Amino acid sequence: MEQSGTSTRLAGAVQGLTSELVSALRSGGPFRLTGSVPDVGTPEAADGLTLAALRVVGADAALPSVLHRTPSAPDDLVMFGRAVRAYPPPPNASPTSVWSHWAMERTLLRLDASPGSLDDVPGRDAELDARWLDDASWQSLTHQLAVLAPLAVPGEDCAVTRVARGRPVDVARGFVRAVRRRDWLQAAGAGRWLVLLDDVPDTLGLEAGLEFVAQMGCDDPRVALQVEAARLMRAGVRV
Repeated sequence: MEQSGTSTRLAGAVQGLTSELVSALRSGGPFRLTGSVPDVGTPEAADGLTLAALRVVGADAALPSVLHRTPSAPDDLVMFGRAVRAYPPPPNASPTSVWSHWAMERTLLRLDASPGSLDDVPGRDAELDARWLDDASWQSLTHQLAVLAPLAVPGEDCAVTRVARGRPVDVARGFVRAVRRRDWLQAAGAGRWLVLLDDVPDTLGLEAGLEFVAQMGCDDPRVALQVEAARLMRAGVRV
């Protein structure tokens, strides 16, 4: 029962944090990570729940600062850094988990220029590769890229983004397939990647497709987050 209650609280915290992020992307106003999780009893419990929610949301927890080019509050950077350190990927972690953690490290370095901000994170300088995507089918590629949508930000250059840039038609096919299957979250993540890729087929109708995904997936703040990110980037927001 306790584990079930913890999972429910975490799911609620993730949903609440994601909804706040969507609002911040739409308004362009300030967003604070600190205090983003409601009171759950003790300050220690709220702190732990906030860190866990940040790890689930990943690098997108800082998306308003990245896309709107607004500085993050120092205590927010501390909180984000604590989430990076608190949940390192285990040795047997999947490639997407490793890359998700790397994206958080990359985002922290992007926002926090202070020397030594990540010196205590083991392996932060290790080169990551995306070889597991080299022979991925277009269906699998789209699924993996949707999971790694936080990497789809202007100016990012890494092995995953280079794979995506080399396969725009496959990502477009995956977007269409996700829409047809009513997998709105995957469609939104694929659409976010597509706004950054060259040579996307004009026949795709990406802008109309994203509007449709937003309408159909409007009950899920995770879908809204990806669509709002795509809209901002498509409108020319640059870091």
